[in-house]
Amino acid sequence: MRFEKSLRGFTLIEVMLAMTLLSIMMVLLFSALRISAQSWDAGEGKIAQVNETALVYNFFQRHLATARPLWNDVSEGEQTFSFQGTPSSLQFVSAFPASAARPGLQLFMIERVRHRDGRNAIKVTITPFFPAADGEEWQPEEEILLENVEDFRLAYFGQGENFGSGFWQDDWRNQNRLPSLVKIKIVRNNEIFWPEMVIAVRMAAVSEGQQQEPPFE
Repeated sequence: MRFEKSLRGFTLIEVMLAMTLLSIMMVLLFSALRISAQSWDAGEGKIAQVNETALVYNFFQRHLATARPLWNDVSEGEQTFSFQGTPSSLQFVSAFPASAARPGLQLFMIERVRHRDGRNAIKVTITPFFPAADGEEWQPEEEILLENVEDFRLAYFGQGENFGSGFWQDDWRNQNRLPSLVKIKIVRNNEIFWPEMVIAVRMAAVSEGQQQEPPFE
């Protein structure tokens, strides 16, 4: 009798309790894994956002900040100043370093464009500023700087024709000098806030003949 009692198995209630505890442990385990995966995805999204912001800021800081006060005096038509700005587009001349694939002065055109699927983006078109040699053709390069752009706004700080002090303007065309500052506002479709960028144009004092002290408000 003692031998038969020692071989007695689990009761039905004990098996059900064990299965219930196991189910609870599995639910907790999968919940923890799901939360970890969501946290990982959120972290990767934040890193991607920071990388995009840094990429766009570095682009403007590297090229727009070094814009040149040049005239398009190599064409047969009317001479125009290289820097032309509207509320939603910008054109300027800057230089690529000697180590670049196409070094020298380049004409940058930055504008918002719409894809066929309805999405907006900021496109950069780069063309050599000086004419090509005989037998060669200019080959503009187009690159998408940023996707999913809801709004792209530009403003320019500089002296007006009839004003001695500088002020912010939405349009910078038909001028003969560079603005001192360019304000760039970008709104994304994903509702992630992008801070305004204010880029100081280093050679603005050269084009105006004097140094300004504009406000950053």
